Amino acid sequence: MKTQNTNRIASILLWFLPLIAILASVPDRAFAQPETLTIAAANSLRDALRKLLPAFESQHPELAVRIVYGPSQSLRKQIEEGAPVDVFLPSLSEEIDQLANKGLIIDGTKRIYAGTSLVLITGPVLPAPARSIEDLHSIPVRRIAVGDPKTSSVGKVAAQFLKFSKLDPKLKSQYVYGEHSRAVLDLVAKGEAEIGVVYRTDAVTDSHVRILDTAPAESHSPIHYGVAIVWTARNITAAGDFIQFLLSSGTQEELKKYGFDQAGDKVGLLRRQEVQP
Repeated sequence: MKTQNTNRIASILLWFLPLIAILASVPDRAFAQPETLTIAAANSLRDALRKLLPAFESQHPELAVRIVYGPSQSLRKQIEEGAPVDVFLPSLSEEIDQLANKGLIIDGTKRIYAGTSLVLITGPVLPAPARSIEDLHSIPVRRIAVGDPKTSSVGKVAAQFLKFSKLDPKLKSQYVYGEHSRAVLDLVAKGEAEIGVVYRTDAVTDSHVRILDTAPAESHSPIHYGVAIVWTARNITAAGDFIQFLLSSGTQEELKKYGFDQAGDKVGLLRRQEVQP
């Protein structure tokens, strides 16, 4: 009986020893939980990132990417207060500069990866009688949707354009403010405003609005989309990988479909004198 038990134990061991050897050879990372990469991104980037992120995640299966969307200025303030963010993607690179001035950006990580333009839009519910920026000087409009300069980057740029174009005194009483770019799009799409002022990146993929005209580049500060690793970053290596992904040729080509200009196309604009609001 004892011999039979011994043989049985030996047989079991013969089955389990190879399994133990296999498990011992598997790297520890195979059992590790995915590392989290947290990105704070402007609302105007939502459509583009929905398309782009699966490609980045397939290249980095060890990462779990978490996106927090919001108005650029609000996200910046959250980062200043210590929000756990690795990468900051505002819709205006000046927001990164404000963090950098306070020492809240990892040195050497800021990059300009794209640009865009400012456009006039209208919608089908309450189409604008005006067809161009020039028309706004002579054709009356009841309401014009703009971003709130206190909460949104697009609002700051729109204010510069309206002042430069000498439209601000004439139209100021007709302004309807949206907290961010998406809110401006909704106001126009729902007929609560005849005209809106947004980034091209906001309007290109929205089937409920159409572009009427483009603001002259000299009428506002250059619209540069920047990226940087912030002071609260916990995964600096992955954050750097994401920045390189944004700058890659494949990503740059994809961004064009969403109203972005390639980063290289905007170098000349850096030399223009910025228009103060």
